[in-house]
Amino acid sequence: MASTSLPYLSPSLSSVAAIVVLVLVSCGILIHECEGQTQQPKALPPAGETCDGIFITYDFLTRTKEFPKVKNVTAQSWAFSSTASVLNTGKEVVKAWKLFIEFQHDEILVSVGGGSLEEATEFPASVGNGTTFVGASQPDLDSAINTAQDLNQMQAIIELSGTMFGVKPPTVPMPKTIKLVNDGYKCPKPTTHKSSMYACCKKDPKAKKTPAKKTKFMARQKGDLLISYDVTQVFDTNYMVQVVIDNEHFLGRLDHWNLTWEWTRGEFIYSMKGAFTREIESLGCVNGEAGKYYGGLDFSKVLNCQKNPVVSDLPSEKYNDSELGKIPNCCKNGNLLPVLMDPSKSKAAFTMLVYKIPPDSNKTAIYPPEKWQITGILNPNYQCGLPRRVEPARFPDSRGLEAEVIAFASWQIVCNITKPTKRSSRCCVSFSSYYNDSVIPCNTCACGCDTTKTHKCNPKSPAMLLPPEALLVPHENRSTKTVAWAKMKHFTIPKRLPCGDNCGVSINWHVVSDYKGGWSARITLFNWMHSQFENWFTALQFKKTPRGYQAAYSFNATTIPTLNHTIFLQGFIGANYLIGLDNKSNPHVPGKQQSVISFTKKYSPNIEVAEGDGFPSKVIFNGEECSLPTRIPLKSGNQPNVVVDLAYQLLLFALAFIFSHVL
Repeated sequence: MASTSLPYLSPSLSSVAAIVVLVLVSCGILIHECEGQTQQPKALPPAGETCDGIFITYDFLTRTKEFPKVKNVTAQSWAFSSTASVLNTGKEVVKAWKLFIEFQHDEILVSVGGGSLEEATEFPASVGNGTTFVGASQPDLDSAINTAQDLNQMQAIIELSGTMFGVKPPTVPMPKTIKLVNDGYKCPKPTTHKSSMYACCKKDPKAKKTPAKKTKFMARQKGDLLISYDVTQVFDTNYMVQVVIDNEHFLGRLDHWNLTWEWTRGEFIYSMKGAFTREIESLGCVNGEAGKYYGGLDFSKVLNCQKNPVVSDLPSEKYNDSELGKIPNCCKNGNLLPVLMDPSKSKAAFTMLVYKIPPDSNKTAIYPPEKWQITGILNPNYQCGLPRRVEPARFPDSRGLEAEVIAFASWQIVCNITKPTKRSSRCCVSFSSYYNDSVIPCNTCACGCDTTKTHKCNPKSPAMLLPPEALLVPHENRSTKTVAWAKMKHFTIPKRLPCGDNCGVSINWHVVSDYKGGWSARITLFNWMHSQFENWFTALQFKKTPRGYQAAYSFNATTIPTLNHTIFLQGFIGANYLIGLDNKSNPHVPGKQQSVISFTKKYSPNIEVAEGDGFPSKVIFNGEECSLPTRIPLKSGNQPNVVVDLAYQLLLFALAFIFSHVL
């Protein structure tokens, strides 16, 4: 008779079994630490089966406690992974889907698969207040009717991984909401069930229907800087493309621009005209897939094989070079001016011969590069979006015929100016006035501070008042004058003096006079950089005196009514250079330019110049918004004698002379 007793386990096997049981029990006890390690995205909820529109989901998958492990729950970081999906369950094709996820736990995304961030932010990307995802290789979602329910064409799945803070198990860290943000769609409040969130978005019957142009392409968008990627010739293994950069902003500008992007499918640049790559490199091709596929290609003639090439404009003398130039709008030494200054210098262009590798070995397999970035010397910060397929561009026929050449395909990249964050500007402003003999300098570390030198100064201490002559001295040489001025005026002197502003360009705004019918000021520009600025400009905005401007006496000036009557200043022809720093003198002498500006009180009779109305609320130099002081010069009880401008002294003397002779 067969024995019914349990089989005998050797001591070693018993130990192994005990360890397995202990691990299982431990994982059950410490379920919070083991949570979700083997979870997979959940199946489509029943609500998705009945959705007649766009079904969107968010599924939290896993989390793991990260280093450093701290006692403060809100400061503890967790590595997490999740997925989101956009499924077209309707009848119409969804063009350029956009999914907004409103995160709420200080999330930082490290990687995104199956989609891209709309603003094309570099990783790691802080998305604690929410972000919008768009399709990268799959921007459009077809319908089941057109594809026989092929989910690969109907659905986009976004895989997310990153870090979040302060939400420990068993609480599930879900976003506040998810919604489709495409025009014409309306999403209800999403349903949340455990670690899943979903909603069925439908066409909004109340949405205004605009007659759309019958085209399969997206409409071209407006922006501060527009980049067009136009494919003009196609072959099986390569294509010719023209890149056009348009400056559309009234005050936007780039000097000696550098443009970069990221190839996503192993492409490389064989040749280029109208611009050049900063590095000529072919080793990346030889050692990669391109070297295997193009075995007989002479890679010594290849221009650049980098995944992130850096492209710069050619100098003007290369325009007629038959090998490098002869491209319309090329060769301007990297200068992109506002249309207001010179429309002919607000556009740049160059061409490239781009080689592809399998599986893109056919004429239609063309993918534009992503992660576009453009920078200048002292210019605004531009944030560029993803390439969007638009209607093919049209060009005039190069043979001089009255015909248009239509590009094979076109993509548009929209770049917009972003406001500088605290201490990240590259120019600054100081304030002074005739009724106060101290200068309020630029803010401490207005343009950032060198962390290796902050042991000698205090980066958090407010800037100390200066004597007027100190404006001509570099900030690293002002300490003696600043301390002497503070002792003479009985100002408080901190133990560690504040750090300098570290700005390449500084601007002083000095209120010269204030009388019944008007007032005047003097603006002085200082260039502390070694390079000079050609065709410089500065723009001024005021809160209460937008229409009071009369004249500038040493600069060309105009007003821009559409920009709150901004005063636009630039140098006269022949004097439009703001020269660089003079290294031969000790201390160094900055390049400078200066002009007096007069204002009338006709349109603002109640203006209080000394109370702040006489100081600009925004100053822009070459497109860069400058850092402004946090205070203004004030009148005091021991106010010094008012300094009257020499012109007004002469006027009063002349009037007295006339009256004495008449009477």
